[in-house]
Amino acid sequence: MVSRVAFWAGFGVAVRFWQLGLEMRPFFNRQSLWAWPVFAGVGASFGYWLQGVDENQRLILEERKQSILEKRARKAAREAEKAEA
Repeated sequence: MVSRVAFWAGFGVAVRFWQLGLEMRPFFNRQSLWAWPVFAGVGASFGYWLQGVDENQRLILEERKQSILEKRARKAAREAEKAEA
């Protein structure tokens, strides 16, 4: 989880570099130093949210997988009973 949040925080910093590069402004200006943690924080927040979405999807897929496996097992048991009879 930490790696995903750290990646997106780094991505936010990279976006700030890109923005300042496009504007041809200095990267570390005293008046705009506050923006670096803001960009990193927004990126980290997105990564944290994305991690939650990923965990929810994994849980849903695992539940669905178990449901399908149980259904297949019941079907195989029914077919085995029919074959014996």
